[in-house]
Amino acid sequence: MPSLDYQTIKASLEAQPLFEDKTWRLSPEAWPLTPAQVREIELIGEACRDFYLALDTLYRRSWQGKNLLRNKELIAPWVADYLDRGKPMRVIEHARHEQFKGLMPQVLRPDLLLTDDGFALTEMDSVPGGIGLTDFLNELYAQGDDSAVIGGAAGMRHAFYKALAATKPEVSNPLIAVVVSDEADTYRPEFEYLAARLREEGKRVYVYHPTDIMPLGRTLCVNVEGNPEPIDIIYRFFELFDLGNVSTAQYILEAAESGDVVVTPPMKAYQEEKLNLALLHHHVLDDFWRENLPKRSYKVLKKIVPHSWIMDPVELPPNAVLDAPHAQGKPIRRWEELGEATQKERNLIIKASGFHELAWGARSVVLGSDVSKSDWQEGIAEAVAMADSTLHVLQDYHKPCRTPHPVYNEEGKATPMQGRLRLCPFYMIEDEKASLNGILATFCPADKKIIHGMRDAAMLPCKVAETAS
Repeated sequence: MPSLDYQTIKASLEAQPLFEDKTWRLSPEAWPLTPAQVREIELIGEACRDFYLALDTLYRRSWQGKNLLRNKELIAPWVADYLDRGKPMRVIEHARHEQFKGLMPQVLRPDLLLTDDGFALTEMDSVPGGIGLTDFLNELYAQGDDSAVIGGAAGMRHAFYKALAATKPEVSNPLIAVVVSDEADTYRPEFEYLAARLREEGKRVYVYHPTDIMPLGRTLCVNVEGNPEPIDIIYRFFELFDLGNVSTAQYILEAAESGDVVVTPPMKAYQEEKLNLALLHHHVLDDFWRENLPKRSYKVLKKIVPHSWIMDPVELPPNAVLDAPHAQGKPIRRWEELGEATQKERNLIIKASGFHELAWGARSVVLGSDVSKSDWQEGIAEAVAMADSTLHVLQDYHKPCRTPHPVYNEEGKATPMQGRLRLCPFYMIEDEKASLNGILATFCPADKKIIHGMRDAAMLPCKVAETAS
């Protein structure tokens, strides 16, 4: 595939309101991944789907007080206690409705860091941004050749639509309302772009603010070209911590419970918790995961998910220690003791688990090895102080490796840049399978420790190549 010239990319971006007030570095080429890497990413998608299904079983058995295992006793009410902590009873009760059993998000997006040891899966996002952006970049970099990018030129939006429409198979052309809250408003333009492209193909997909929803009897309606029309499917683009700011939340909850409207991702707050990955590593739950995950998915997840711990401050007996990293080479009894860890021992990340505005994006992230001792101690103290309402997770930091890729400079000249890579693969759930429909690569300068979208990062789609960069 020929390289994209600087002016072509720049003109395409400037022509789209999708990219208003957004800037990033440009690259002439999609990110190359080997066939083996792509196959591994496909297996990761299957493992993510299996994990969400097993997590649903874990949570349900936990709050019901049921045994978690087939042939020996394991009752773990503390799992539901963790996952329900800080949440309104209305949200908890909604997630526990029997008709929502086994429901999971239709779009999954893990964060994968490329390290010297392979991929590290640091988070799973069930309300992911970047769908419209990746669709746009796929089409731009494909240049009419579907095989040039992973997912194809239009595969992202087509798979997104199919995954949503599959939740209401009895309706041939469902009205899909993408509901974006004020908190998530940064992503509204990319959903406007995605919906507009789908409407060009005759699909009834529109983007709305929560206040645009009108309850009429048992139905929820929206204005479609001047007429109130009943919604079939809501694609919920707001996290559930934001529910108090969604004026029509009660109507959405009731419509989902009555079955008049399908809401996806389902409004299950526990599916949005980062501590879910810490449960994967919890030694008490290992037999549960072995029983409820396919062998291959268990192996994949154990290999790529960094060890994580839930920072729950509890009183211990005098002879007990926390299952936690060591400080000064010794086990700890209180999380605050981690404040005395050496620089090397502080190769750890603290982040809010969920159901809080700090858990959105990278707002709460503290990388111990990259901050002063006092800032590290402050991060620990804040995590402990918030534990009654918002748990925090401690995670081993797996440093992304340095790797080169061509990037345009300000003069429009492509030059090799050394940087670090995060991949965000998008999986759409259909027919009980997770299909890989696009990968958004974020390529940051090598001096950046935490990778996210930023002005000096390049954002680009991925392609299959015989040799990776």
